Amino acid sequence: MSAGARPALARFARSAPRVAVLAVAALALAACGGGAEKTESPSASSSAPADGGGKPAAFPVTVAHKYGSTTIDKEPKTIVTLGLSDQDAVLALGVKPAGAVDWFKEKPYGKWPWTKDKWGSTQPEIVGERDEYNIEKIAALKPDLVIAQYSGMKKEQYDTLSKFTKVVAQPKEHPDYGAPWQLMTQQIGKALGKDAEAARLIADIDTRFKAVREKHPEFATKTLAVADSFEAGKYSAFTKTDPKAIFFSELGFKLKPEIDTLAKPGWNVAELSAEKLNVLDVDRLVWVTSSTEANDRIKAEPLYKKLKVNQQKRDLFVPYQDPDIGAAFSFNTVLSIPYAIDEIEPLLAAVK
Repeated sequence: MSAGARPALARFARSAPRVAVLAVAALALAACGGGAEKTESPSASSSAPADGGGKPAAFPVTVAHKYGSTTIDKEPKTIVTLGLSDQDAVLALGVKPAGAVDWFKEKPYGKWPWTKDKWGSTQPEIVGERDEYNIEKIAALKPDLVIAQYSGMKKEQYDTLSKFTKVVAQPKEHPDYGAPWQLMTQQIGKALGKDAEAARLIADIDTRFKAVREKHPEFATKTLAVADSFEAGKYSAFTKTDPKAIFFSELGFKLKPEIDTLAKPGWNVAELSAEKLNVLDVDRLVWVTSSTEANDRIKAEPLYKKLKVNQQKRDLFVPYQDPDIGAAFSFNTVLSIPYAIDEIEPLLAAVK
């Protein structure tokens, strides 16, 4: 894991005990690259079909990625996902992964409302946590295909997995954990032979975002920032490459470029002291938080009280869970986005 991974990762890991390890991670990580994959996959048992499905495209297909390209000769039956949110796109395309990674102890088949119906009673094998993979568990599943789009997969991990299965690593055009949801969905769709279905999913989500922008043209005149705080006196603002910021940008809001300049190179989060909170004095400020204690602590900060966004009540405190609004726009996937829009739109519209 590179330097860009650690700040957000550590913050959310520390917050887990306070929220019964159900708070969602910020999905802000990074890693390294090079290579190609040619290994034939072993025979494998089928993954259970999820709702949706559809006729797969003709194989073989070749998918380019950070470490070269992978040719998939026939429709994969047993899939393992190693990206933190990859399972959502796979589920949306009609396949239940046989294995997935754990995300801060919230199992990928857990309570998230946008995936409940897709998983049903199926429970995938947990084959790692974040970007630490249990190779033996993965191999035991005999996957036809391993997908690692929203991941920090390292070259050595890729090489090891490629010895016994096909691997589609993260996109090469973007930093690790920095590819847009559209591209990751396209990559997953292509790997599964479901290009047309993936394109339809993306188009449907684009239509949802467009409808919000047309309903609320005022959003385009407003600058918005997304922030969090898991320790007293320490605050974070998310850059334009973070899924949460991307979500609000697609709703029509303008992001604040200064936040990007304050982030260290390769990071998608800017660490702020209380003295730097003025950067969050925007038209709309969304705090995505894990507890009422965190909310109270932020509101009690003397320097925060001086901000107009606070004084004029243009700040929103959005939970990660119960309801899972923060989780939904942190995932920012073809499955979670509709839920996130339904939940957040009325909250944003109510702020004057």
